[in-house]
Amino acid sequence: MLKPDPVLANLKSATYLGFDFGNKKIGTATGQLETKTASPLATIRSIQQVPNWQKISALIAEWQPVGLVVGVSRQADGRDNLITPRMLKFCRQLQGRYQLPVFQVDEALSTFEAKQMLFDEVQLSAGKLWEVQDQLAAQLILQSWLNQQ
Repeated sequence: MLKPDPVLANLKSATYLGFDFGNKKIGTATGQLETKTASPLATIRSIQQVPNWQKISALIAEWQPVGLVVGVSRQADGRDNLITPRMLKFCRQLQGRYQLPVFQVDEALSTFEAKQMLFDEVQLSAGKLWEVQDQLAAQLILQSWLNQQ
């Protein structure tokens, strides 16, 4: 009988953090591969369009993820759009700063879907919607990645 690989077992039950990158704010979420569930965490406001690395570092220290998942948007035909290069730079910066694997996920319409869910189903005000939509988008991005594993 084969014994389970303890390293793989630890990775399966370990935490991943998801990111919905934007120039002004970054939504974050946490999830586990074993349970295949993701939950919204926080929205981190950027400082003059630069990620707030202090707050990101605090989340990494608190949650101790084994991997990071970032939504990357592209045009329908697969070409980069205006923000794609900044998203890819964010991925490289995450990997370089934290020495963790960074997984990219197509985030097509995740923020739009998050807005629709919050507005239609929860009926949040526009002000509250602006505060939490990126967290939900990060959750949708991470959930999509978890479902594919």
